[in-house]
Amino acid sequence: MKLFLKGIFNDCFKHEDSNLLYNQLSAMKKKIKRIAVLTSGGDSPGMNAAIRAVVRTGIYYGLEVYGIMRGYQGLLEEDLFKMESRSVANIIQRGGTILKSARCKEFYTPEGRKKGYEVLKKNEIDGLVVIGGDGSFKGALNLSKEYDIPCIGLAGTIDKDIAGTDFTIGFDTAVNTAIDAIDKIRDTADAHDRLFIIEVMGRDAGYIALHSGIATGAENILIPERKTDAEAIITSLQEKERRKKLVNIIVVAEGDEYGGIELYRLIKERLPNLDTRLCTLGHIQRGGSPTGLDRLIASRMGYHAVECLLEGRYNVFVGILNNRMNYVPLEQVAKRKGRIAEEWMKVVETLSA
Repeated sequence: MKLFLKGIFNDCFKHEDSNLLYNQLSAMKKKIKRIAVLTSGGDSPGMNAAIRAVVRTGIYYGLEVYGIMRGYQGLLEEDLFKMESRSVANIIQRGGTILKSARCKEFYTPEGRKKGYEVLKKNEIDGLVVIGGDGSFKGALNLSKEYDIPCIGLAGTIDKDIAGTDFTIGFDTAVNTAIDAIDKIRDTADAHDRLFIIEVMGRDAGYIALHSGIATGAENILIPERKTDAEAIITSLQEKERRKKLVNIIVVAEGDEYGGIELYRLIKERLPNLDTRLCTLGHIQRGGSPTGLDRLIASRMGYHAVECLLEGRYNVFVGILNNRMNYVPLEQVAKRKGRIAEEWMKVVETLSA
């Protein structure tokens, strides 16, 4: 049995990571009877599908499952309730989160986490599933380190900025929402010979801008991960103006050094004759019914989160890498961000030339 478990972990991690996780399993494995699930940080389409999967998988294995309202804030306020199979009926297609979400500064403090632990202990919660981003995972990691509470993380973020997974819950929906909007904007840009600067979400990561920009044939894509050469953009637009190519789309992530507003001001100042418009898509990208892909990965991740708790694979985040489940220690996720491969930028430069 020990050799079998070692083999599983070596398949998922490099050698030292598998040893770490195996040692965690040996030291921490305990009988799991009652688990809780919460959603934390920014909402993302597909969170409800993940909640549903956690609840129904837990019930299938004979566990009691509790939902915690408003993330860590609700945990500190003991705002939790027992969930049944019917509690998650007819939610897989809904955006947002039925458990609601909130940011909780108090949970960053040792005193706040102690208060959270006391609530879990009082309600006899044996394991916690946290659906959120890297900030949510850091909270789960600290709680588990300090009070030996097994935690499992599910990546619920539209930004796709977590290392160790090809997908995060909500990213595909956000990209498709942006694509739909940009396609419509290109129609009016074409009708009026206009340049449109379209700002999409992505304060620290440019994945939404990158994917939606490539998919809509944007002439420029600006992301936080690369320095923006504003002069090169101005020169390119001047050349296009001389060639009478007046329809242009620039997709810019909100976290780019210029952002939509500053880039708009610069272009209006340097190219006053160019008919330029700015459109900020904003929180429309967070809402809406999740795509089929987001529903599938959320369901798959939620199922495996419960299996992790039952098997004693604690304090990991559940991802999907190369279409296989990938279990990454929360400690690593808290230290690493997902990185955009240079190949993507080469694609952008080639296709927009």
